[in-house]
Amino acid sequence: MASLIGSLGRCLDYARLSITDRCNLRCRYCMPEEGIPWIAHDDILTYEDVLFLIDILQDLGIRKIRITGGEPLVRKGIASFLAMLKPTFPNLRFALTTNGILLEKYAEILVDAGFSGVNVSLDTLDPEKFTFVTRGGDLRQVFRGIARAASVGISIKINTVLIQGFNDGEILPLLEYAREIGALLRFIEFMPLDGDVWSEGRFLPAEIILQRLPEPDMWHFIEKKDHSEGPAMYLRHEKTAQRIGIIAAVTHHFCDTCNRLRFSADGEIRSCLFSRKGTSLFLPLRTRERNAVKELIVRVAQEKPRCWKDLLDGERHMSRIGG
Repeated sequence: MASLIGSLGRCLDYARLSITDRCNLRCRYCMPEEGIPWIAHDDILTYEDVLFLIDILQDLGIRKIRITGGEPLVRKGIASFLAMLKPTFPNLRFALTTNGILLEKYAEILVDAGFSGVNVSLDTLDPEKFTFVTRGGDLRQVFRGIARAASVGISIKINTVLIQGFNDGEILPLLEYAREIGALLRFIEFMPLDGDVWSEGRFLPAEIILQRLPEPDMWHFIEKKDHSEGPAMYLRHEKTAQRIGIIAAVTHHFCDTCNRLRFSADGEIRSCLFSRKGTSLFLPLRTRERNAVKELIVRVAQEKPRCWKDLLDGERHMSRIGG
């Protein structure tokens, strides 16, 4: 097994663990209007299952775990779970992606649990748009959550999916907001996951995003420290020194260097964001069959697709995948 694991190289480095199966108050791009099927509590991984999985992932060479969802902070008992992670796995890095609705409540808890940074999914600064796309969310809660997190020393990345005709006119306000609160703003290309929502007319490529930046000639690409900084290309403004990221997942995909695996709340593993069907680890995780779980993870990692376009079918909802 050791030699097999070693041959996987880049594949085993970063895992995203969804611990909820709902997208609770994210965006229209994520949550279908009719909602998504509810999964019974007995059919999702327990915290004990997740800890067992993380221990196996550490053995397989994973170095960073991102806790995501749906919205991870809505799950009952989340504070106690987060507090267990760093003491149990001191050599792993832990991160969290949130919609920010509950961030005000959990900011200090995250700091105490050893989370130095969080990613906040925020696609608009317009309260009416926000309420519309989240189907009832209150943008003021997100602003308060981000402010609280910043005040207790949490590093914040704001992830914004730019959509032509919806929020592409907010590039400047988003830049100003990020600079004001000291957050790193990352613009993300709209990915063709859901054929009912995505269209070529709504797609804004990275090249156009760069052209629409204020003072575009003043932004210069900077080198990453290492691949752990993720798929974003980073730029710095010559005068203000503000940094931003551009994630060109469509026009300049990073499939050849992808080192990520995704695990859903119901125990499925997927080697790619676009994988329509995952491989279930639920039963061997529940029965603590360590070698069986390892073998399944290794197999899925070895079968990572050459490119996400090979899997494109337009039938995947972000609400069922995670941030």
